[in-house]
Amino acid sequence: MAATGVGVDQSKINLFSFTGKMKILHMSWLAFFISFMVWFNFAPLLASIRETFGLSDQEVKLLLILNVSLTIPARIIIGMLVDKYGPKITFSVLLGLGSIVCFLFAFAETYTELATYRFLLGFVGAGFVIGIRLVSEWFPAKQVGTAEGIYGGWGNFGSAGAAILLPTLAAWIGGDDGWRWAVATTGFLALGFSVVFYFSVSNNPKGTTYFRPKNLGAMEVTSKGDFFLYCAMTAPLYLALGTLAWKVGPANLDIFSANITWMIYAALFVLYAYQVSNIYKINKGLFAANARPVPEIHRYKFKQVAALNFSYMITFGAELAVISMLPLFFFDTFKDSANLSVAEAALIASIFAGLNIVMRPMGGYWSDKFGRKLVLSITLIGAAVGFFLMSQITPDWSIPAAVGVMVIAAVFVNAGNGAVFAVVPLVKRRLTGGVAGTTGAFGNVGGVTFLTVLSFVSSDTFFMVISAAAFAIFLLVMLLLEEPKGFMYEQNEDGSIEKINLH
Repeated sequence: MAATGVGVDQSKINLFSFTGKMKILHMSWLAFFISFMVWFNFAPLLASIRETFGLSDQEVKLLLILNVSLTIPARIIIGMLVDKYGPKITFSVLLGLGSIVCFLFAFAETYTELATYRFLLGFVGAGFVIGIRLVSEWFPAKQVGTAEGIYGGWGNFGSAGAAILLPTLAAWIGGDDGWRWAVATTGFLALGFSVVFYFSVSNNPKGTTYFRPKNLGAMEVTSKGDFFLYCAMTAPLYLALGTLAWKVGPANLDIFSANITWMIYAALFVLYAYQVSNIYKINKGLFAANARPVPEIHRYKFKQVAALNFSYMITFGAELAVISMLPLFFFDTFKDSANLSVAEAALIASIFAGLNIVMRPMGGYWSDKFGRKLVLSITLIGAAVGFFLMSQITPDWSIPAAVGVMVIAAVFVNAGNGAVFAVVPLVKRRLTGGVAGTTGAFGNVGGVTFLTVLSFVSSDTFFMVISAAAFAIFLLVMLLLEEPKGFMYEQNEDGSIEKINLH
């Protein structure tokens, strides 16, 4: 049995280093940063886009929902592809293709084009999953929470970067097309960096093995109970997409006819059935008449994945929904009582996502230091309190007070993101992309769910719903999640077993 760690740099994390594992970390978060700038390049410019196209409130809300919808299946697909083909080529291709769609969105002429390209740009949001696998290959378990937190926090700052830079850039360019060229700028960044990334990284350190799954199409599980739980946990991904179809159907926005809406429902049902058949195909050995239990050293508990899925549905799902609506929320709330401008509202809202640069790494660091289950539980409770306080904001509040309670919610949500992905790489190494993809997809399920809630309720009720959901998931985590400890094991191609330390 081979010991893990051969070729893996065990030195401390030095953020001022640009060699070895630190070079990989910096290239990873930069790729993630750019992908998030592309993904959220329209949110701070919504006021200008609304004016250009003469959009109704429902059309604006549909764009917000479309932006996070395709990312649900995309993160599943990208997670499997990165496990199979490696982060280097997967991230490069994703950024290159994303830049093309970004250009199409920037110069759309009709609302149909605008909505279509916004929907397709949701695929760029799957880039996050790629870096999770890449960083986990280069950092030991005792540092992986901190490293993943830095990757996620600094990369996630791309949405805040878009909120800070793009309105100013659009104003500097000026004219009715200022917002278009600001959006296109992010596409040029993505295209250029796709080339730089490809020639700057490698999938894993020299002397280590890049463990790949045996099959592509679904994750392996190690017990019959986990098979059924996996099937059940796949259903919300399709239900979220069904919710979108319902939202644009005749019962709501009436963009799709009843026939088209029902066709979408049927297609989603067929896709879910097909996914379940794939899960069975890959795991049918568990149900064979002569099936033997999976050896203990190769087992993992899918309830760990389920707990992480629901946790990220709250932490990142709430963040997705909130940062999408927050610029307009502050503008509409304080435009009369405090004469707040669109640019000022976008700048204030950028603080929420901007705190990722500090709090997501801290969530990962605290998880490495104090325990992963404990830190995740505390962040969920803190998020519940923070969003309850946000539900109380009115135009009568002072802007500093409103920003203060927003910061409380943002601190715990962003730290929670880091705490979730401090656990993800420690579930099963060769399935890290798949676990990260599923967990990431549930973040988008949360985004779609909460934005759909927002389309029917006031902002104070919207924040209250997130608060209640955070408390419910805290209880679920206490019940399901187990602290990673000991070792996990992977099999090399030559049949030897490699021990991977979880401490």
